[in-house]
Formats: sequence, structure tokens, C-alpha cells
Amino acid sequence: MLKLAIQKSGRLHEDSMNLLRECGIAISNGGNKLKTEASNFPLQVFFLRDDDIPQYVEDGVADMGIVGENVVYEKDRSVKIVEQLGFGSCRLSIAVVRGEQYNDIQSLEGKRIATSYPFLTRQHLEKNKVNADIHEISGSVEIAPGIGLSDAICDLVSSGSTLLTNGLKEVETILYSQAVLIRNKALDAAQQEILDKLLFRIHAVKKANNNKYILLNAPNDKLQEIIGLLPGMKSPTVLPLAEEGWSSVHSVLSEDEFWDKIERLKAAGAQGILVVPIEKMVM
Repeated sequence: MLKLAIQKSGRLHEDSMNLLRECGIAISNGGNKLKTEASNFPLQVFFLRDDDIPQYVEDGVADMGIVGENVVYEKDRSVKIVEQLGFGSCRLSIAVVRGEQYNDIQSLEGKRIATSYPFLTRQHLEKNKVNADIHEISGSVEIAPGIGLSDAICDLVSSGSTLLTNGLKEVETILYSQAVLIRNKALDAAQQEILDKLLFRIHAVKKANNNKYILLNAPNDKLQEIIGLLPGMKSPTVLPLAEEGWSSVHSVLSEDEFWDKIERLKAAGAQGILVVPIEKMVM
């Protein structure tokens, strides 16, 4: 059995639970239990503080963990990132008071910087040969300049609205982050086999989330042009329609190129385009 640590609450908890459900793994956390087991997969789940997860995985208390990359690098534990999970995207950035002149990172020389990420902040400053006074605080970092505690902050940013609300502007990005699956470096063969099965399911879910299944009607005299726009997983499926001179074309489009392809398909003569979400996609 594998032991997986995830956030007991916070921004990654629900997405982590949804990922397990999409992988067909039945997990119950009724009564706010801190430990539970899957009913249909050899997996035990611990619900922990996100800051503690890298330590638990390094120590082997948990074999794996789902946590933000920002936490992995800040805690600097001896764990291995095995998969980026595609949710919980954010960035660790330095922000200063809006209206204050900022030319480059050298503008932070001698300044006071409040942060919950002292390791990454200090590392970035040292890399750029900047001397600044780092104040480590937890929670509500963005109010520090407004109450005179610091001249700047280094904190997680998603939309940037919290910075604007507190009169700050983002000036320097240290790290782009998302949720990742980490593992202990010393899994045995049986544990590695279970991890491989879990990764197989995760890859199928991620692939499905990044693609759409489409069905369309195409006039036969435009069929080759339309097929040329639709590579699919190998090639599009083409079936004759009851109406002579028309075919039904089935394929898969990635989310990144979806709208561009749809516009080009319409221009090529495709009609009756249906778009269907994909639940799983096994390559």
C-alpha cells in the first residue's frame, strides 16, 4: 500500500480530492478524519498542513504527497517531483508599493521585504547580489508595507487582485508554481508498481482534460481538406452519412488549438459541429 499526503484544507485540497475521484479512487473524509484508506485502490491518504508534507515524505511517513511547487522548493527537502498536476497555478512574486519607482531588482538594495518564503526570497536576492532585510511572517503578508513593517513583500500571486486592493504592484517573479506529486526517494519495488498504476491513471485524466472530442458533418468534396485539419490521436474516424455526398468525421482536438481549428473547419465547409468532453483518454 502507498501512503499519500494531501492538504487537509486550503487551495489544493479540493482539486487533489477531485483528481483522486477522476482516477477512479474512492476516498472518504467523513468527519474530518486525518487518515483514511481508499476502498478500491491500495492507497492510504493523510490530510496534513501543506508546509509539513515535504518533511513527511522525506522522512518516509508518507510515500507521496500532493503539494505546491513553491512549498517543495521553500522547504528544500530531499524529495523527488514525479508529476506536475496542472492545477493550483500561481507565482511567487515580489511586490512594492504602487507609485514607487522600480527599475530592476537592484532597487531592492537595503529594503525590508516581508515574506512567508524566506528561503526562496533570500536565494533570489543572493543570486542577484542584492542585500535586503528579510522579515519572515505568516499570513496577511500583503498588509506589511501599509503598516510600516516592510518596503516590499514576496508572496504568492494568482490574479493580482489582492495586491491591487492593498496598494501594491507586482515587479519581480521568482517562481511559477503549480501542484505537483512528490515521492520519497526510497520506494521499494511493490510501492513503485502501485505508483506506476496511479501515474497511468493521472496521465489519462490530464490528457482528457486537455482535449475535446468533436463530431462534425463534412461534404465529401471538402473531406480531405477537413481531415487535414484534424489529426486526432492517430487519424480522424470517417463514416458515411445516410445523405449521399456527406460524411461524419470524429476526432480529438487539444484545448490549446481548439478555437483556431473550429474556425478553420467552419471555413472549410464543416457543419453540425458537436463538442463533447472526454472523461478519460488512454494512449
